Amino acid sequence: MVQSYQSPVRVYKYPFEMVMEAYVRRFPKCDMIPIMAGTDILKETTSKDGAVNQISRRCRLHVEAPYLLKKIMGVEFIHFIQTNTLDRRNRTLKIDAYNESFSSRVVIKEHCTYSVHPENSEWTCFEQTASLDIKSFFGFESTVEKIAMKQYSQNISKGKEIIEHFITELKKEGVTHIPRWVEPQPEQTEDEENNKVESEVESSSEETEKRDRTSSTPSTGSRELQLGASATNILSMDAVTLNDGGDMLANNNEYNKRCHDSLVAEEVDNGRVDRENNKLDADYIKRCLGDLTPLQESRLIQLKKWVAELQKGKVPSDTCLLRFLRARDFNIEKAREMLSHSLIWRKKNQVDKMMNEYQVPSVIQDYFPGGWHYYDKECRPLYLLRLGQMDVKGLVKSVGEEGLLKHTLHICEEGLRLTEEATSTYGRPITTWTLLVDLEGLNMRHLWRPGIRTLLKIIEIVEANYPETMSCVLIIRAPRVFPILWTLVSTFIDETTRSKFLFYGGNDYQGPGGLIDYMPKENIPHILGGECKTVVHEAGLVPKSMYLPGEEMDAARQHLPMSDQSIYRSVSLGRGQVHEMVLLIEEAGSVICWDFDVMKNDVSFSVLRTKVPITHRPEPQSPTGAMGVIDAVMGSDDLHRSVIEKGWREGHEYFRVEPQLICHDGESIQGSHVTSHMGTYILQWRYYESTQHTSPLDIIDSITAPKAKIMYYYETLKSADYRGSMTSLQSCQSGFSSLSSNTNKSANSSCPSR
Repeated sequence: MVQSYQSPVRVYKYPFEMVMEAYVRRFPKCDMIPIMAGTDILKETTSKDGAVNQISRRCRLHVEAPYLLKKIMGVEFIHFIQTNTLDRRNRTLKIDAYNESFSSRVVIKEHCTYSVHPENSEWTCFEQTASLDIKSFFGFESTVEKIAMKQYSQNISKGKEIIEHFITELKKEGVTHIPRWVEPQPEQTEDEENNKVESEVESSSEETEKRDRTSSTPSTGSRELQLGASATNILSMDAVTLNDGGDMLANNNEYNKRCHDSLVAEEVDNGRVDRENNKLDADYIKRCLGDLTPLQESRLIQLKKWVAELQKGKVPSDTCLLRFLRARDFNIEKAREMLSHSLIWRKKNQVDKMMNEYQVPSVIQDYFPGGWHYYDKECRPLYLLRLGQMDVKGLVKSVGEEGLLKHTLHICEEGLRLTEEATSTYGRPITTWTLLVDLEGLNMRHLWRPGIRTLLKIIEIVEANYPETMSCVLIIRAPRVFPILWTLVSTFIDETTRSKFLFYGGNDYQGPGGLIDYMPKENIPHILGGECKTVVHEAGLVPKSMYLPGEEMDAARQHLPMSDQSIYRSVSLGRGQVHEMVLLIEEAGSVICWDFDVMKNDVSFSVLRTKVPITHRPEPQSPTGAMGVIDAVMGSDDLHRSVIEKGWREGHEYFRVEPQLICHDGESIQGSHVTSHMGTYILQWRYYESTQHTSPLDIIDSITAPKAKIMYYYETLKSADYRGSMTSLQSCQSGFSSLSSNTNKSANSSCPSR
């Protein structure tokens, strides 16, 4: 399978000729490029007029590969063939490279282009693409792919540093301008040269007389001629020298305006922009879109054109298009693909119609602990979510997964509307909103698995269709159970979005480094120690009387499919019966999580650890005689036997690592345990009865008594995943910090919850 890679367009704020001089100088300096071991010129040709120069080289490259792989390869260097074609007339340099070594096993192709910036003739663009096709490589195909990706990323970052270095060296030598290539003039005889000089003198004399005649009363035509000459002088950049920062043109408002006008003119010619109502004038950009480079503005217009041609009707706003461009680093193709999928999603699900008709359900109004709460310090709308007070299971069972998704989309649409209002109010672009999450009260009931899966599906939909709408997520008052939730959720969040999650590890979040750094003091909610009253309440548990019937729940689930198969198992227990899940923990610090509902009667629940690991369940002894008959009638079988042998003593052969819980009919239990040892752990459910029966008639009662029933789910989280999130909580005590960092600490916690 061919893997393709493309780097973002890189812009050098220097003329093409300066960049080319720096590029030429870098080749003898192989020590500047760590991967380069040396080069040999194979062939060099130049066109007759000197405009096009082509040179082919064999490059020897170091390879950063594992020792074993190097031994198998049996080579010290890898050879590549590189062909550079410099076209001075069109001011382009095209570089094509492919691997000579192992070409029958791996095919690597790379293409790079240096060209003049489309809007600024004094800047240079660099684009780079590569493809990798691994046919076979001694069983190390995945390793080779990782090495190639790593090397490609390093080369991209290092290449810019090297060009910048040699441009700096040029300026130190006093070279700040290199003239452009000009067409060579044909050779002339001496007589032709003399005639040309005489002709120029006569022409100059005539022009002087003409200026003298028209200087006192210039005509309309002469004024137009002077304006044209002035414009020509402005557009001519040949004589401009570089300043120290190379940013002179970047700060030249006149230049940016000219670039913009040329782009708008193209739009006008195509009939898509009204010049009198020009939405892309400088004032509009500053007030509604923010600072855009000429290249970014160009990409915005390109995307707008494409959408206009595709939609044949309503076109998303410029701010909406910019969100998709920013989400894809202004890569026009990737942004177009992302936007296309989003437009199809909106049309397929009739999102606009659904949002226009949406009415917040009464259950959401009364039991959803979230709402808009004024603005942050940057005047962005702020949404307060008291996640620790949310009854996840109750909300899912009362409005369904689709109901929660609709409400989330309603919040996103409301956020966009509020940002537009803020932009209009404050006269500057405000395109994102802030989310403040209060986790006080968060416990294991929030890890109800269907709720987590609903959350992950909602995150996936929001990230794909509402990119770059959130400035940051401020998380405060997190309990010790939070790392488990973050471990489950964070892997499904895009890295860019993940970096926006900021966590405050201490309890002094009202002081410096806390909320006061992100929102005005007068807007801090009273529930967080501030003086501002908020409409966001604690909500509480949703009454079971408000739950949807089973049929309606199934119908709602069809609109937001979570899984083809249920992740929960169910089991029935009679008197004296036990159900166990035997877990082999290979690493201390791993986290065991469980979630179960008691569907009928009562059960006891325990978490045990054996002294000696159990590698297999012992073979049950088949009872004979009267006991065999009783076991057959009561349903006793291997499924309902304990692996704890009768002769074992608690505290010697096995240990109870969690207190026994007595769970009653209708209860929902979630919990977790951070393991302190390797070995065998046991989740044990046992039929529970409050009184002991000793009468001979108890056997008959045992046969006829109704069975208990549970529906359960469990999983084990790796130590490294949990440890990294836990350390993030423990190490951030002085202010908000990102949750994307991982370190190595461990902590034990036990978090049972009803």
